[in-house]
Amino acid sequence: MSATERLKLIIAYDGRHFRGWQSQAAGGSVQDHLQSAFAKLTGSPACVQASGRTDSGVHALGQVAHVDVPRGTRAPAAWLTAINANLPAGVRVLRVTRAAPGFHSRRDALGKRYVYRIWNGPCHHPLEIGRVWYVARPLDLTAMRAAAALLVGRHDFAAFAANRGKIEHNTVRTITKIAITRRGPLITLRFEGEGFLYKMVRLLTGTIARVGEGKADAGFVRELLASGGRKKSQFTAPPEGLYLDRVFYPRKKSTAASA
Repeated sequence: MSATERLKLIIAYDGRHFRGWQSQAAGGSVQDHLQSAFAKLTGSPACVQASGRTDSGVHALGQVAHVDVPRGTRAPAAWLTAINANLPAGVRVLRVTRAAPGFHSRRDALGKRYVYRIWNGPCHHPLEIGRVWYVARPLDLTAMRAAAALLVGRHDFAAFAANRGKIEHNTVRTITKIAITRRGPLITLRFEGEGFLYKMVRLLTGTIARVGEGKADAGFVRELLASGGRKKSQFTAPPEGLYLDRVFYPRKKSTAASA
């Protein structure tokens, strides 16, 4: 029997307080804080692996990660209490379960849902600063929805991918849903898909908002999609409006029967 067991973590964090998810040489990332907390509790180095990176300033409501810990050390509920007691206030583990054998938070993910929030009104609500993108100019939801409809489906999204410093050989992705709703000044965009390229959701949002402002039209979106990356969207929405909302998994691969 293995001396370790794998835990699945559901994590929420306020991206304003961290240098993104990925571990940094200088520390200060969400991953750094989680690994430090587990190392303190287990007495040995820990590797907490997530479903994917989020950039500095980007929030998470349902980031998923896994970590291996000494078998039988604590029950999941006890891990939850202990880990949160050793984390800064801006990040919390919402749920801990024992993972199924071989579960991997990134490789087993079937897809993700991101939420982007835009505050669209004559003034910025002070309690939403750092949590939304504030756009004062009126946005046309009908035009935005028409632009979003063009982006749903399987396309080459090279025009909506930023350079992470390495060549992205496959830029074809499938977006299954983009829903745009409004409640008062708050506009919410929900993106669901099998996977997203680096800064893709922020570039999609920025382009859709550009259409909503009347500064571009559906033809511009079609042109970008058809370019295969020869043309790039120059409209990147800021990180503070973006939330990783949920990661989807096959149920049988997600958690152990005993969790």
